[in-house]
Amino acid sequence: MELAHSLLLNEDALAQITEAKRPVFIFEWLRFLDKVLVAANKVDVKEKQKKLVEQLTGLISSAPGPPTRKLLAKNLATLYSIGDTFTVFQTLDKCNDIIKSKDDTPAYLPTKLAAVACVGAFYDKMGRMLGSSFPDTINNLLKALKSAESQGRGEILLSLQKVLSGLGGAAASCHRDIYKNARSLLTDRSMAVRCMVAKCLLELQNEAVFMWTTELENIATLCFKALEGSNYGVRVAVAKLLGTVMATALMPKQAAVMRQNVKRATLEEVLELMATGFLRGGSGFLKSGGEMLKGGGSVSREVRVGVTQAYVVFVTTLGGQWLERNFATFLSHVLDLVSHPRATQTHVEAVYSRRCVSFMLRATLGGLLGEKAQIAAGKEICQAISKQMRAVGKEDGGEISRFRALQTDVSASQHVMVCALKELGSLVQSLSATASPLIQEPSIGLLETVTSVLLHPSMAARLAAAWCLRCVAVALPYQLTPLLDRCAERINNLKSSPEAVSGYSFAMAALLGGVHQCPLGIPHSKGKVMSIAEDLLRTAAQNSRLSLQRTQAGWLLLGALMTLGPSLVRYHLPKMLLLWRNVFPRSQKELEAEKARGDSFTWQVTLEGRAGALCAMRSFVAHCPELLTEDVIRRLMTPIECIAMFLLSVPAITKVHGAHLKASAAMVRLRLYDILALLPPKTYEGSFNALLRELVAEFTLTDNSANTTTSLLRSLCHYDDSVLMGSWLQETDHKSIEDQVNFLGSLEHDPSSIYLRVPVGEAIPGPLPLGVSVIDASVALFGVVFPHVSFKHRLQMLDHFAECIKQAKGVRQQAVQLNIFTAVLSALKGLAENKSTLGPEEVRKSALALVMGALDNPNPILRCAAGEALGRMAQVVGEATFIARMAQTSFDKLKSARDVVSRTGHSLALGCLHRYVGGIGSGQHLKTSVSILLALAQDGSSHEVQTWALHSLALIVDSSGPMYRGYVEPTLSLVLTLLLTVPPSHTEVHQCLGRCLGALITTVGPELQGNGATISTIRSSCLVGCAIMQDHSDSLVQAAAISCLQQLHMFAPRHVNLSSLVPCLCVHLCSSHLLLRRAAVACLRQLAQREAAEVCEYAMSLAKRAGDNLNITETGLEGVLFGMLDRETDRKLCSDIHDTLGHMLSSLAVEKLSHWLKLCKDVLAATTAVTFEVEKDEEDSEKKDEMDDDTMFTGLGEDDKSKPSVAPRWVTRVFAADCLCRIILLCENADKTHFDLAAARDLLVLHLSDLIRMAFMAATDHSNQLRMAGLQALEDIIKKFASVPEPEFPGHVILEQYQANVGAALRPAFSPDTPSDITAKACQVCSTWIGSGVVSDLNDLRRVHNLLVSSLDKVQAGKGSSSQLYSESATTMEKLAVLKAWAEVRLKTGEEDEDEDDLGADVLPPDSLITLVQPELPSLSRLWLAMLRDYALLTLPAEFSSQLPSEGGAFYTPETIDTARLHYRSSWAPVLHAVALWLSSTGFGADEEKEEASSAPSKVPSLPQGSPSTIKTFEESVKDRMHLMLGVSIEFLCFPRPEEPIEHVMSCLRALCTLLECPCAKTHIAEDQLLAVELLNVLHRLLLTRDPPAVQLQVTAVVQETIRAAQDHLQRRRTSEKDSQSIQGEGGDTGELVPGKSLVFAAMELLVFILVRHLPQLNTRVKESPSHVPLRPQRLPEESARLVANTVSILAELPSLCSPAGSMTILPTVLFLITGVLRETALKTSDNSVPLPVSAALQGIKTIITSPLARAESNQTQWTGLVRSSLASVLEYSQPDTDEVSMLTAITLFLLSASSELVGVTVLQKGCMERFKNGLNSSDPGVQARCYQLLLSVFQHSSRALSTPYIHALAPLMVEKLKAVERKRPGTAAELQAVQEGIRVLENLVSMGEEQNRVQLLALLVPTLISYLLGENAISSAPQVSKGLHDFALQNLMRIGPLYPAAFKIVIGAAPELKTRLESAIRANQASSKAKAAARQAQPTVQAAPTIKLKTNFF
Repeated sequence: MELAHSLLLNEDALAQITEAKRPVFIFEWLRFLDKVLVAANKVDVKEKQKKLVEQLTGLISSAPGPPTRKLLAKNLATLYSIGDTFTVFQTLDKCNDIIKSKDDTPAYLPTKLAAVACVGAFYDKMGRMLGSSFPDTINNLLKALKSAESQGRGEILLSLQKVLSGLGGAAASCHRDIYKNARSLLTDRSMAVRCMVAKCLLELQNEAVFMWTTELENIATLCFKALEGSNYGVRVAVAKLLGTVMATALMPKQAAVMRQNVKRATLEEVLELMATGFLRGGSGFLKSGGEMLKGGGSVSREVRVGVTQAYVVFVTTLGGQWLERNFATFLSHVLDLVSHPRATQTHVEAVYSRRCVSFMLRATLGGLLGEKAQIAAGKEICQAISKQMRAVGKEDGGEISRFRALQTDVSASQHVMVCALKELGSLVQSLSATASPLIQEPSIGLLETVTSVLLHPSMAARLAAAWCLRCVAVALPYQLTPLLDRCAERINNLKSSPEAVSGYSFAMAALLGGVHQCPLGIPHSKGKVMSIAEDLLRTAAQNSRLSLQRTQAGWLLLGALMTLGPSLVRYHLPKMLLLWRNVFPRSQKELEAEKARGDSFTWQVTLEGRAGALCAMRSFVAHCPELLTEDVIRRLMTPIECIAMFLLSVPAITKVHGAHLKASAAMVRLRLYDILALLPPKTYEGSFNALLRELVAEFTLTDNSANTTTSLLRSLCHYDDSVLMGSWLQETDHKSIEDQVNFLGSLEHDPSSIYLRVPVGEAIPGPLPLGVSVIDASVALFGVVFPHVSFKHRLQMLDHFAECIKQAKGVRQQAVQLNIFTAVLSALKGLAENKSTLGPEEVRKSALALVMGALDNPNPILRCAAGEALGRMAQVVGEATFIARMAQTSFDKLKSARDVVSRTGHSLALGCLHRYVGGIGSGQHLKTSVSILLALAQDGSSHEVQTWALHSLALIVDSSGPMYRGYVEPTLSLVLTLLLTVPPSHTEVHQCLGRCLGALITTVGPELQGNGATISTIRSSCLVGCAIMQDHSDSLVQAAAISCLQQLHMFAPRHVNLSSLVPCLCVHLCSSHLLLRRAAVACLRQLAQREAAEVCEYAMSLAKRAGDNLNITETGLEGVLFGMLDRETDRKLCSDIHDTLGHMLSSLAVEKLSHWLKLCKDVLAATTAVTFEVEKDEEDSEKKDEMDDDTMFTGLGEDDKSKPSVAPRWVTRVFAADCLCRIILLCENADKTHFDLAAARDLLVLHLSDLIRMAFMAATDHSNQLRMAGLQALEDIIKKFASVPEPEFPGHVILEQYQANVGAALRPAFSPDTPSDITAKACQVCSTWIGSGVVSDLNDLRRVHNLLVSSLDKVQAGKGSSSQLYSESATTMEKLAVLKAWAEVRLKTGEEDEDEDDLGADVLPPDSLITLVQPELPSLSRLWLAMLRDYALLTLPAEFSSQLPSEGGAFYTPETIDTARLHYRSSWAPVLHAVALWLSSTGFGADEEKEEASSAPSKVPSLPQGSPSTIKTFEESVKDRMHLMLGVSIEFLCFPRPEEPIEHVMSCLRALCTLLECPCAKTHIAEDQLLAVELLNVLHRLLLTRDPPAVQLQVTAVVQETIRAAQDHLQRRRTSEKDSQSIQGEGGDTGELVPGKSLVFAAMELLVFILVRHLPQLNTRVKESPSHVPLRPQRLPEESARLVANTVSILAELPSLCSPAGSMTILPTVLFLITGVLRETALKTSDNSVPLPVSAALQGIKTIITSPLARAESNQTQWTGLVRSSLASVLEYSQPDTDEVSMLTAITLFLLSASSELVGVTVLQKGCMERFKNGLNSSDPGVQARCYQLLLSVFQHSSRALSTPYIHALAPLMVEKLKAVERKRPGTAAELQAVQEGIRVLENLVSMGEEQNRVQLLALLVPTLISYLLGENAISSAPQVSKGLHDFALQNLMRIGPLYPAAFKIVIGAAPELKTRLESAIRANQASSKAKAAARQAQPTVQAAPTIKLKTNFF
């Protein structure tokens, strides 16, 4: 392939490759040329032009395939437009000659077509440059057109279209000719030709004025004719032509018009013309009057659909502004269409016409108008409805008169009503909360208008009105409750009107069905629907005129009630069961008795009643599965079994009482099937036989003369087979009108669907006609029951099916066969899901015969079904031999058969076999299957065979996976060959080729990255294939190309060229084909995941080079995607757009911050820009007459461009607000400087005002979802920016300036009519704002604070005070949110109190936040406690549910318990903490108790106590509260759910800590030791699951408080008891600690866990394990260090809780751990600081060694052993980087505190001395200094026995060290200090010595000191430290002299040179001035205090 990449065709290379590969080689060269010509140097091109032209023109006659000729033509044209044009006419003539050629053989055809393509391309590219040659060319083409076959006709028309577009107005002379020749082809038998003609004429109408003036009517008629028998592509093309021509006729778009002064058509004329097509089709206007009166035949659906699409094109072309101005006219015209008798001749036709009209309205109104204009349109629709209602005639009295109007009026009006109401509903629903002006404005009176239709005589209109109300309620949930109340009231007042009973019950049912879409629900009391329904059922028999309506209404309401779910239905269940029991006969006897009496009317009521009851039952089973206990199912089965018996006697009844009962009977059957399909088949096993007889009779049409077919076949076939069945029409924008094969649904077919959930993707429920629904239900139930039936019965049924098919003939046979097949498929699917088998040989045989018979059926859908069934059978049987037999049958058939039908059927069979058995199961047939299908795919004579064969091949490739690898190359080469040769008009073949290519790419998979020769070939073949499909004219093929490229990009991203792919995808984003847009967005989504930046860049490059026709502006691809969100309604597409934008945001938002914020801002700031432009335009129109042509022309041109697109809709705005929150988060994760104003780059903080503004706009919008998103954004902003300082005003934060905005954004959320969820969110934001500390002035905070105060008043008002709009759980949510917000504010004040202790007075004044909370605390604390009580009860396990109070809690009602739980779960934690703060600050509410006694009882309901008279004592209330707090905490900490935020865990632990600081709580927990043990065990368990250090620290704090509580308690008991010795502590005399009961044991467990977690080296087992590598001790991170320190200090406290014996049990462990911690953490630090754990360990050692327990006589020997071994282990630890000072300190601690145990133990003594010697000899002066200090304390010890050996051993060494200083004076302050410390020890030794030894001692000290003095000359030049030593020595000498005068004299006298040095030093000292003396005092170097201080003083 690489050889093809040269400017000239490499003919040598071409000659060397095989014949088969040449077309690919040539195509690849042309592709390369296409890219290179545009970019190449013109000079190079001109040099080689001649040769190039030769090569290219040579290719024309080489019979190129369709894609090749397209590229060839393009390249030739490009070449001429770049290079010299002088040979162009030669080439053109050459082409014309080929076209004129008389050779009609198929072999010459490709050459002709290539010539035609070249001509088109020349004119397209060069247009008028080709001068006057065009008439000949055009005539030539038109001549050829007459004689050409369909492929030629298509190509010629395409060329003509290009000629026209290239020449523009210049070709005017030929326009008529082209028009005349082309128009007749609009009814060509080839659909592809019809499409091409439509496109050609569309191009023509740009310039040919006559088309939309004189010829307008003819064009219309032609288009209508072209639509007869058309396919989807033709409909789209013709609709575009018709709509555009009509729009042009109305608003011409050229200056020519002005000059020719053509008469413009009026809107009425144009609409009239379109209506003709809709109502009369292609028959034209010429039929005689008689025929018109007779009504003639009905219009075919194709025409109606096409015209419908044309209307949409017409309006879209004219644009949104036009529609706004002319909406009233358009609406009345469209509604007239559906009221015309021609549109509604039969019920089915009427339903279809309604669907078309709804489509017109939705497509124009929904897409073209902005939200404001939509509201205006809503107004118009309301007026249209009321006008219709007036026509039907309602008296003023409001009571319905008998209708004056004729019946025809009613039927016409009902269809208008249905369309108008359906559109109004859709409009309101899409506007959501932004529709509120439409509802609230009294002049519109929307609700009155819609409710008035509930009394319309037609059921369809009543149902539509009910549906519209449901839409209103879903859009504006605050309307739901009032609407329900209003209907309930009306239904009670108008009980005597049948319409009112029916209409209002529809409305109530619809509203109840909408509740599930309103998250806030409805008040529980609305269950009163139950009583209305009961009342209706009870009174049904009283008045025969109303019996039917009341029965239906009653059951409908009960069915709707069931949709509210188990929590509500639970209360009504007993009553429901009773009602159900009463409506059915109880026994066989009653059944017989029933048959004997009754007339046709009572039977109708009975049947309707039973159908209704079953329908309510189905609703119950579907919506309340939790209530289906064994018992309930049993009680439901009794009536169900009766009804199954009753059905057998129905035919007899209908015979007697008339056939009009058949419909009611069918309804009963439908309901029965529906409910049985939902129940487990085991429950009705007994009735299987009777049931199956019914089912089989149902779908084999035994008693049904109509040939009704089921609608389920498609859904049971595989989605992938849609290409064979054409069901992809369901995936287009025209889905709702195009989906013709399906039956038409409409609400009146089944009123119960008004309350059911609407299937995903549907706008409105469309239940199918009863006849179809019953068959569907029977088929579905057959599938459920079949797997549970015995083999014998299965065989009987299958044989019966074969018999039924044989018996039926013609159309009926097709219908029966379709139904049977659907049932069989349903059964096989059921078997597969149940994992059961089909049965023995004879059952299989029978089934196989049935299926094989259908593989040759002429109906393609049946063949599809048969293939599917075959695959499913193979799956269910699962035996290799059976599969082999099936495959072999198909092989044989395919080898011999020649007819299309059996070849297609059996080739699909092969594909389905592979699909269901997978590659492994069908591996042995793979080779045969592939070879047969490859052969079939090359059968050019039948495109249908090719399609089916390729489709099956794709299935096989897909299912075989890697096993297919060996066949990839031949398959791929076939795919390429076909892509290059199959005519583009056979789109299905191309679609299947696309599927094959995609499957092959997946098969090769990641291998595609490789560089081997074969892989490179495969890869380039795939890329060529994709390129061919990308260039195809059909959008489905283009979509396939995109998904193939997407696969390729996944496996081999380097090889997919994004620079060409991305622009191509961007162009497809504005395609008119949904599937193509979907594919483009899905591909972009994948690309954006990896390479977002490149994607955006390439998209922008497109914006630069393309003209106006593209939608990409400076906002780039992101802007386009945001724009698409406004237009698209397809869920998959929108979710992909969201993901794509999400990926782009994640990778680009931080770098291009301003760009993304501006995008979001523009979307959020969608204001009323549109309306302003409209007004301006209206002024213009008045001036139009005064303008001349030219300005008029330019004006119009501009107008076209400046068509404002619709302002972003609320859904898009919500998404933008979410993006905003994501951007803030991304910036935070990327770089903290985004929140720092000092660093000025493009940082988030610079956009703060925009952020606040966006959040504010969103938070104050109409739309509730947007308000939520806005408040969320506001909260994020406050949290992230709260601490950012304002650089210009030190001491202030940047957010302070936005106080007003925050207040203003929050205020509306607290207005009374705001939904609870928004208020709850706003409370959260309030507490965040108050607690953020942004505002320091309390008066400024008051605004926001007052919002919370007002909410608190609302909470205190208690239950049932206000009229409720939403469910009780919504109220719960709101109240809890308020309490949570207050709790959070209270916690902030708690933090402040703590801060003040640390920081002193520079924070807020102490009256700060607490003053805001203080006044509310008394009531808050009560509410908080009540809430915690509720929460505690709600967390009880299910088995204690009987203990819950029957009337609910303080803030929840029993009915909403399940939803309330969730709200409590999210808000209890801060409240718990706040209550703990309150309890500990008021001493468990002691102060409050005093007030309580005097004041009235609180409003908050307290939990019911034993008897109301007993008032609890303070102790009892403490106990209660303590139990509540501990209960809630322990319950939570026992098992915090993984999804619980860590903040909850922290809150809970902090609350415990705060609580235990309070004396009452301490007493409580200490008295009940088991409680404390339980608490510690739970905390231990928590540590195992949660490991953030913060949690662990908080846990240690709780443990510490618990231990302290126990210590205090022990202390108190000891002081209060006389004989304090008897109270021993844990362990008693034996010292045994019982796990589970012992607090000490529990604490040890937990503490050891923490220590080992952070210092695994402590665990001896780890060391002993063979895999252990000894770690060097490492410095712990700060948090771990604090943790270990806390743990060690708690450990050291534990022995004090034990008896002497008990303490001996734990001390070995404790000492082992503490010395271990010392060893592991005592490391040298750079700054000589002591690590926290070390000081904690040293403190711990001291605590333990000095504790009184150690002195107990009973343990003396044990104790001594312990102390000695501990010291021994400390001595052992010596590692190079150990901190000697800490170790020496520890040794000294032992020596000083446990001297008696250590005296005389020579081993230890030697070790200690060794250590001290090392210390003295240390090279680090710091260590020396500390060593001297420690030795001093040892030397001074009171026990001489201890100190003497040390003095003897170490003093000589010291003296020696100090003497040496004279030779090496200290150089640093640290060294100086070491010397000073040493001298101090010597001085102390002198003072300790006895009088007789003093001279000797001084003889050591004084000469040393004097040796430190400097000579007079040296002193001036000596360094500072050296001088310091001199001064120190001098001062000491002057102090010692007077202390021991006699000895001093002796020493000085003995050595005269000492005396002289001393004297000279003293003289020099006195001589220096006073100032110097003063300066010397201030000198820091001479300081007596040691510089190294331990944090704690251990001695």
